[in-house]
Amino acid sequence: MFSRKKKTLVLVLLILVALSLGAAFFDYDPLWKKVSSFRTWSLGLDLAGGTYLIYDIDLNQIASTDRDYVVKGLRDIIEKRVNLFGVSEPKVYTQTTGETNRLVVELAGIKDVNQAIEEIGETPFLDFREVETSEEVGKDNTTSTALKFTPTNLNGRYITRAQVSFDSVTRTPEVQLEFNSEGAKIFEQLTEKNVGKPLAIFLDNELIEMPTVREKIAGGKAQITGKYTIDQARAMVERFNAGALPAPIKLINQQTIGAEFGKDALSKAIFAGAIGTLTVMVFMIVYYHLFGIFASVALLMYIALTLAIFKITPVTITLAGVAGFILSIGMAVDANVLVFARTREELKKGFSKQAAIEEGFKRAWTSIRDSNISTMITAAVLYFSTSSFVKGFALTLFLGVVVSMFSAITITRTILRVFTKTDDINLPVGRQNQNIKK
Repeated sequence: MFSRKKKTLVLVLLILVALSLGAAFFDYDPLWKKVSSFRTWSLGLDLAGGTYLIYDIDLNQIASTDRDYVVKGLRDIIEKRVNLFGVSEPKVYTQTTGETNRLVVELAGIKDVNQAIEEIGETPFLDFREVETSEEVGKDNTTSTALKFTPTNLNGRYITRAQVSFDSVTRTPEVQLEFNSEGAKIFEQLTEKNVGKPLAIFLDNELIEMPTVREKIAGGKAQITGKYTIDQARAMVERFNAGALPAPIKLINQQTIGAEFGKDALSKAIFAGAIGTLTVMVFMIVYYHLFGIFASVALLMYIALTLAIFKITPVTITLAGVAGFILSIGMAVDANVLVFARTREELKKGFSKQAAIEEGFKRAWTSIRDSNISTMITAAVLYFSTSSFVKGFALTLFLGVVVSMFSAITITRTILRVFTKTDDINLPVGRQNQNIKK
């Protein structure tokens, strides 16, 4: 008969096995798609095929204090344009090296590259529009308010600067606009005409703000106030500057990867990972025998659970990401090796098998913890300080190492406890029958 503790361990193991089998089913898209459309694998440009574009941002006409706002604003605008293409997981980010500022666009699986280049390359356009309201009666006799936007001749080219400022009394964030002399005259006439009415501001034909005009504004300076957070005010300033200040972008590099090439790269990556994992499992079984079998089962469960986490997060899988995951498999195996090595040492001292296992985990934990934490710190630094190519490697490595710690301490330990006979775990073999005498 099983003890209560053993029954609990068996139940935990059954739950872990069920989770792993469910994760494996979720990981395999051909089967998963038959029952649900929730989450499919997100593949990067190097695996799905697509286009990699690099633009140079010309900031020569921009004051140094405004350059960060302009660059961030351009990135946000281009990202919104890219999202309209229906591209799977597009990536838009900036790279700054010294005085060089670049915009990088990754379009995985895009069909019309030329259209994308044309749309991305257009200069953002910001304009002001008058707002007229009217009431409309629906078929069910319900009344709704309709807005009509009338274009004006005031646009972004008249704005010389946008910046975040703070109310002198409440200290709440607000946005300050400055117009050139010609723009100041147009803005004065426009505000005089629309006192008490909203004035709509559009960027790339998208409404970004609709403040109400409180009074006629002369002098070419205005404040947009509201219940903004500092982040909301900064985002608005970035959009104003991107649509107002002359910061043209120029395509300097374009790389296109065919879909067939991506599929071939993915097949080779999966094959390499499978061969590597199988080789490791064979080594563990040959060298550690029964312990190796347990470790191999735990490794398969680790792979299924980790891939499920990648998919549900979701992590965009690239070749670099596959490399990071394979490296994390090595980390998972390394944890088992440390535990088994310590366990063997305890067996040589005369401890029973179960006692040796418990002591092996206890003594190996500090080494496993320290090595994994140092790897996680390195992966975090890589993720936050490098480009997307290395980010994919860092992210899969980080998540893989986190799960490997769980795998080594929970899955492997539970399996060993369930399949190891219960005996005296406190004393080495040979000392269990000795009596203590005075």
